[in-house]
Amino acid sequence: MDKRRLIPVVFGIVLFLIWRYQQDNRLSNYADLRGKTMGPIDYNVKYLDGQKRNFQASIDSLLTDFNQSMSTYIDDSEISRFNRADDFRYTSPYFYPVLELSREVFAITSGAFDPTIAPLVNAWGFGPKKNRSMDSLDVDSLKNLVGFEKISFDTKGVTKTDNVQLDFSGIAKGYAVDIVSDYLELNGIGDYMVEIGGEVKCSGRNPEGKAWRIGIEDPTLSYEERDLFANAIIEYGALATSGNYRNYYEKDGKKYAHTISPFTGYPVAHSLLSVSVFSKNCMKADALATGFMVLGFEKSLELVNQMDSVEAFFIYADSAGQLQSLATEGVKDRIRGKS
Repeated sequence: MDKRRLIPVVFGIVLFLIWRYQQDNRLSNYADLRGKTMGPIDYNVKYLDGQKRNFQASIDSLLTDFNQSMSTYIDDSEISRFNRADDFRYTSPYFYPVLELSREVFAITSGAFDPTIAPLVNAWGFGPKKNRSMDSLDVDSLKNLVGFEKISFDTKGVTKTDNVQLDFSGIAKGYAVDIVSDYLELNGIGDYMVEIGGEVKCSGRNPEGKAWRIGIEDPTLSYEERDLFANAIIEYGALATSGNYRNYYEKDGKKYAHTISPFTGYPVAHSLLSVSVFSKNCMKADALATGFMVLGFEKSLELVNQMDSVEAFFIYADSAGQLQSLATEGVKDRIRGKS
């Protein structure tokens, strides 16, 4: 063979061997950890680590401490103790940051995201107390207890009026994702994917050397039929999805969704089936997704288009009842088909 023809062949073989070595090396450094948190919620943490460390015990410990602060299902948790108190001092590093971010998103969404919704969440049967027996008088009475302006806080503690109670279920999973992600980064991990109950944060590349591919579920399918509607490609950033297609119940032939409107006091019922919010951190994405499910498609789209560093993917029904989807400008090239 002519030496001039042989050189590119040899060069190609060398490149392939280098690529293969890098792939094998990435796979040998790959960890895939799975577990439960916040009761029945699944978590999945994937990362690449040249030191081949197993962070399972540390992650479980972090999530246990976090749950002891944020869970209304634990009677002696930090939030449960706040809900019974008049004047409260923090006992964990988690309470103040979630209040700060809640205040920000409460303002952005003009009150659509409001963690003081707890009395209505419980009364509609989506909290620790499964009441599910409501009428308009109950709603009007409980609405008087809702309003983020009814609490005041600083770096040490929080006070409240009118027996206000908090529920961080619309922000907690995203917050937990950020906490685990921060832990990995503090340990020098640059390539990771942290997912808790569908809320996700990604950094770097997956074991194949590609950006992380995150599924967005089809909100029209039952749990038994569940399938993907689309995929999102994420290299750096967070994604949180909110919808009423999983957490609901039916009573007397009527479906009641878990998203409660702070404005009306009733479960929301509109054309927005799910919204996936892209942001730098998952806590903010989670809170915004919750607020957007209250606001509905048109108002949420208008709001996203006014925001910096926030994008969204909406799945909704149009005026004819047909399923539609829309990605905002910044993520159009990051949404793929489900295959």
